Amino acid sequence: MVKQVISLTEEFKVETSILDDVLSLNYKNLTDPNGCAFIVVQNFVIQCVFSFIFLNIHLGPRYPIIQKLLPVSFLTPSLLAVLPLPSAVLNHSPVFAALLPLSLVKYVLWASIVSIFHTIFSGYLHTRNYVSTFGMSALIESEWVRLSVPGVLRTFWLVRLCEHAGFFFLSGFWSQTDGLTPAFRLVKTLMITGCDTLTAVLGITSIVSFICHHIGRIFQWILLTEDENDKSIGTVSAILFYILALQTGLTGLEPEKRFVRLCRNFCLLFTALLHFIHNIVNPLLMSLSASHNPSLRRHLRALGVCAFLVWFPSFLLYYLWSHYTASTWLLAVSAFSIEVIVKVAVSLCIYSLFLLDAGRDTFWERLDDYVYYIRAFGNTVEFCFGIFLFFNGTWILIFESGGAIRAVMMCIHAYFNIWCDARAGWSVFMKRRTAVNKIDSLPEASDEQLRNLDDVCAICYQEMKSAKITRCKHYFHGVCLRKWLYVQDRCPLCHEILHSVEIEEHKETTVAERGVIPQIQAEDFNYR
Repeated sequence: MVKQVISLTEEFKVETSILDDVLSLNYKNLTDPNGCAFIVVQNFVIQCVFSFIFLNIHLGPRYPIIQKLLPVSFLTPSLLAVLPLPSAVLNHSPVFAALLPLSLVKYVLWASIVSIFHTIFSGYLHTRNYVSTFGMSALIESEWVRLSVPGVLRTFWLVRLCEHAGFFFLSGFWSQTDGLTPAFRLVKTLMITGCDTLTAVLGITSIVSFICHHIGRIFQWILLTEDENDKSIGTVSAILFYILALQTGLTGLEPEKRFVRLCRNFCLLFTALLHFIHNIVNPLLMSLSASHNPSLRRHLRALGVCAFLVWFPSFLLYYLWSHYTASTWLLAVSAFSIEVIVKVAVSLCIYSLFLLDAGRDTFWERLDDYVYYIRAFGNTVEFCFGIFLFFNGTWILIFESGGAIRAVMMCIHAYFNIWCDARAGWSVFMKRRTAVNKIDSLPEASDEQLRNLDDVCAICYQEMKSAKITRCKHYFHGVCLRKWLYVQDRCPLCHEILHSVEIEEHKETTVAERGVIPQIQAEDFNYR
């Protein structure tokens, strides 16, 4: 304020001061918006507000004389600017006026230094004990909740959004004629300016987490389920969106490219959200069909969500391929969408098989085989799409937009979604193949033997129309015994080894142990 008054006085060579204008009733100079009087009055009002706030919040000693001098120190530069004083006096007046508030602040800091160190040390002890008891992840999670970080980020981003919206209206961008509707131009401007820094990206990530969390809650309400594991949709969606923003370099792009990239990231995020919704409805479908739940409303709700998960990706694919040319982004969205449709089809097929099994009066021995083949088909399709997305990402990394973050994410995808899935699938296949070979080597029970037995399977407690006979003369369903062999190779009733190969190995081990033990005893005797 003082510098502005001095510069205006020197620039226009004003010989009269504000006090002279007041005494001479020079309304022209006093009411001039660009004049010194307007600047001084504006600064006087601001300093009054600051002095009132400082008087009520400062932690220093509240002696009466200090409380009276504080407003004077805040208002002194404004009052001196009214008088016809030299420029040197006006230049130094803010420095001397700030001495009293600055002294109070320094006094409070030095007087509180012991309590500050005590608070820091207590926080360190608490942190160390908490980490040693519960772990670092629990500490981060508790502090994240205590500090309400998502709420702070959301508030920051919304306040920033309101600021940019106000600037948009005040600058006249609303009435521009560039072929876009004013509402779309406003949304586009806010989205561009809402992710131009990493802090802004964190804010919009918090908004995305909030929206995705409530979308998940809506589907939980539709499906009448309250699974605690499904409440992490918001967190997973936020992490995915932030990783997409980092690996695409969202903050460093030009405004137009940033808006396009942001829209593409939202599209990828929504296809991922469809996968999360399938993870909610799939266990519910399996439980409804396997438990023979008679509630028709719950079945219809689950089937309605499945219909949405088939219809929406299909509509999205049709719209995107009819309006955009083929690109790596479009291929990734298509892969995610087709994968959702395949997963829903697999869930519905297994659901239908379980419902058919519920209506049968006899044990359906081939049901397990059908379920295995359908799930194997779905897992194979998902594995193929994982490989396809890996090569698609490699193309983007080499020819479009590289970066360390994208390379790291591709390595994580290759390990967890390709290597681990392939290893787990091969392990399941080998276990099943080994179990099938073992079951095929066991004799089939005849109808006469089953009539003489007149019993149920000891594993599933269902009537036996067909059975396998173990070497220990126990009867079981072939499919039940095969599932048992996934866990161990001994009879469920008498714990005898079921397969001849294991029996021979067991005998060889026993004979070897019997030959080794006397030899050890003889050597021990000679040593003595």
